[in-house]
Amino acid sequence: MTSSPPRPLRSPRSTADDARGPKGFWTPDLALFFTARTMARLGDMMLPVALAAGLVRHGYAAGGVGLALAAYTACFAGFVIFGGVAADLFGARRLMIGADLVRVGTQSTAAALFFSGNVTLWHLCAIGAANGVCAAFFQPGIASTVPGITNDVQKANGVIRTGESVMAVLGPAFAGVLIGIASVGWVFAVHAATYLVSALCLGLLRSPTRARTRPKGFFAGLVGGWQEFRSRTWIWSVIVIWMVFMVTVWGPTIPLAAAELITEHGERAYGIVNSGLGAGMAVGGLLALRIRPVHPLRAGAIALFGFVLEPLTVGARVPLAAVVLGWAVAGAAMAFWSVMWATSIQTQLPNDVLNRIAAYEVAGSVAMMPVGQLIAGPVSGVVGTHHVLLVSAGLALCTCTALLTVPAIRDLVRVDAPG
Repeated sequence: MTSSPPRPLRSPRSTADDARGPKGFWTPDLALFFTARTMARLGDMMLPVALAAGLVRHGYAAGGVGLALAAYTACFAGFVIFGGVAADLFGARRLMIGADLVRVGTQSTAAALFFSGNVTLWHLCAIGAANGVCAAFFQPGIASTVPGITNDVQKANGVIRTGESVMAVLGPAFAGVLIGIASVGWVFAVHAATYLVSALCLGLLRSPTRARTRPKGFFAGLVGGWQEFRSRTWIWSVIVIWMVFMVTVWGPTIPLAAAELITEHGERAYGIVNSGLGAGMAVGGLLALRIRPVHPLRAGAIALFGFVLEPLTVGARVPLAAVVLGWAVAGAAMAFWSVMWATSIQTQLPNDVLNRIAAYEVAGSVAMMPVGQLIAGPVSGVVGTHHVLLVSAGLALCTCTALLTVPAIRDLVRVDAPG
């Protein structure tokens, strides 16, 4: 596909929309949405700890934990495109509230299973699959919600990313404490409560819904979303590069780095390293509050070079303190890129197709991650874990460079840039 010469892009939203939009940055609606996202993130980060501890206690090995998590991921990746169409057909906020309320029920059911001691793997896989579908119908609506509740989309994304990063540090620790003093069932009960808080906060939003042209049927919306997605070179180019990044870098790094760090330094050290990652992500979100580059994706791609340190520090067998520092830098880099990318998606696209394009973007970003995780084990068994991580670090450099070599990505101009 060929693209036109790079040119400054401006928001497709009309002046009339802006006049009806929110006044100020930290609006009551943004406070509600921030609470909804951080509380849900707290529960989501508690879940893997509770799931692993609960299944192991009931006699299931690591493969059972992986199967339960895979049920969630597969359903999320498989249904998120349909979630984007549904958000444009029926309204994003209505769909998000419904998804949260269903997850209140699924997680309450999981809590009841653990309280009763009647836990089977297929029960938790079914619950994970249902949660994955709910997440698929929830996630696309975020893209159209943020621009409607604040007049500074980048700052809002930075604040939300910072809050989620803090929850990423607190969630696992809180889950461990709760399991220690109570039981696994209480973690699932708290997780259900976080979704209830999210649903209540979303229900209290008062920003007016901007007028939008709804797709003429589900299939027409699906096709229209794809046409809008493929017509924007800067979006599909990033997704193609990101798919390679998932297979060769992020997918293998997560399981291999975890196994290597736990083997070399123990589970406590791995927790400290992940805390460093979360702290770095919080710093990256704070930096995104202050730095407003004219070319957001160019700045984000340059920052993303810092992610190279995540596989590199483990693969190079540097001291643990250096690993923690490297992962903190990697977290800051990833968070800064994420804010630049989310802000570009939310401000550069027409409101009528925003949810559908965001769904295709999410699907492309997530789909290849399980592939990278799947091949990590066999390849590391042949050439060694450290070699795979070092190769992933080198490929991370290549993918970051690729982002900067595409003119449509490199030269995208922020909507509110001077001139």
